[in-house]
Amino acid sequence: MIKAYLRHWWRAGNAHGLHSPFVYALYTEVISARSEATPFKAIEQLRHQLRQSTETINVTDLGAGSRTGAGQSRQLGQIARSAQKPVRYAQLLNRLVHRFNPTTILELGTSLGLTTAYLADAAAHTNSRVVTFEGCPNIASKARQNLDKLGYQNVDIVVGDLSKTLASQLAEIRSLDFVFFDANHRYQPTIQYFSSCLEKAHNDSLFIFDDIHWSAEMEQAWATIKSHPSVQVTVDLFGIGLVFFRRQQPRQHFLLKF
Repeated sequence: MIKAYLRHWWRAGNAHGLHSPFVYALYTEVISARSEATPFKAIEQLRHQLRQSTETINVTDLGAGSRTGAGQSRQLGQIARSAQKPVRYAQLLNRLVHRFNPTTILELGTSLGLTTAYLADAAAHTNSRVVTFEGCPNIASKARQNLDKLGYQNVDIVVGDLSKTLASQLAEIRSLDFVFFDANHRYQPTIQYFSSCLEKAHNDSLFIFDDIHWSAEMEQAWATIKSHPSVQVTVDLFGIGLVFFRRQQPRQHFLLKF
């Protein structure tokens, strides 16, 4: 990832080179903006507590596994340190929800629910709900406890193998406005989830892919997604990739510093 990061940093641009009015506004008003820390103090206090926790739970890992080589039994502190999005990315997700006001919000990969809380906080302003998917029952239980502790009741946690639970949930949804893909970090499952959600996407949908440079497989998945004929605009921020389907936009791919 160090090589990938250096390559990205060398090639990535900023607002000065943006000739797309849509992406320029997105970059200057949302991506590069700063979130007020005050509304998220409770979330970050909980994050600090979880990072210090030595409580151990048994983990059912249906994804690409842990970079740390962790086994089935893991400490909550270890999960909080390795499996949660950094604060600046979580706050960006919050700002993106505020920007696009989605009605249907899906999160593929709940973990301990901290990133979910940032999504739920923004969704509360539009009376929207977040449907989040977690494969491990024990982690899902902890996430529910965390979200209840923070007071976010606008979250539905779907527990089980995502290859099965996603299809059943999509069958009940007419269209998707906002999807954060943070589940199985391998090529085939990522493309499968993308293809499934794509059937419910519309012109103004926003798909966000986590860890697009996490591995060679994820970089391959990101390349495949970018080349899909339905995709018009992508924004590579290294840690996440944004995908837009806006047919009124010229087909363009951006690498931007964040």
